[in-house]
Amino acid sequence: MKPLQISPETAIKLAEQLKVPLEHLMHMPQHILLQKLAELAKASSTENSDPESK
Repeated sequence: MKPLQISPETAIKLAEQLKVPLEHLMHMPQHILLQKLAELAKASSTENSDPESK
């Protein structure tokens, strides 16, 4: 399996947000990375749409 084709800056930001080591991120299968990104986006959108803020 070849490493992900992303820039070093993007890899560092993703590793920080997903809380995984950079080495693990670079060798993570693409489908798992997409799943984790979807979970991160869902968590972010639920934080932004807090019902008490309305």
